[in-house]
Amino acid sequence: MKLYYSPLSSNSRKVRITAALLDIELELQNVELVKGAHRTPEYLAINPMGKVPVLVDGDFILPESAAIMIYLAETKPGNALYPAQQQARAEVNRWLFWAANHWAPAVVALAFEKVLKQRFFNGGEPDAAQVKRQEDLIAGFAKVLDQQLTGHAWVAGGALTLADIVIAPAFAGPVSLPVQSCTHIADWFGRIQTLSAWQDTAPPKAL
Repeated sequence: MKLYYSPLSSNSRKVRITAALLDIELELQNVELVKGAHRTPEYLAINPMGKVPVLVDGDFILPESAAIMIYLAETKPGNALYPAQQQARAEVNRWLFWAANHWAPAVVALAFEKVLKQRFFNGGEPDAAQVKRQEDLIAGFAKVLDQQLTGHAWVAGGALTLADIVIAPAFAGPVSLPVQSCTHIADWFGRIQTLSAWQDTAPPKAL
């Protein structure tokens, strides 16, 4: 299987962590976002959205990180990352959707304002009102996550699942998140950082 990815992309990292935990070897193809490689006709033919990651498995092409994570997990039946039991799987799905609809958009918007806008888009100084809005949203979402982790080692319960993997990379992004008072998140992220799959997929320090 071949993964079109970028070391700049937290969504790419989610897929790589999933593959590592499942012992699935991926052929990595770096899409150089800074050079606009994701906007070339060749890449748009693979993913018309012009984003990473994209998984290619034979003739099958699959974009969207959460969909790829599920696809990889389902190639290894019986794994704990995506449990087979209906309600346990539904709980993991809940957090996959939560991350996609609430968590990730706010984190991306904050990173854009504080770092990406000026560094990559010549967009000027951060908009203070927008920064506060996203920080307030993230702080609220973090309280929900912190409460969920009360009494649980992992987001969906007693085992590491895709729910943890889809949320964690935001904490290693280019901006600090307003979660200082969330002690359960701090403990959980400490456990995430001990995973070899986390350490092995860290972006180059130069980035």
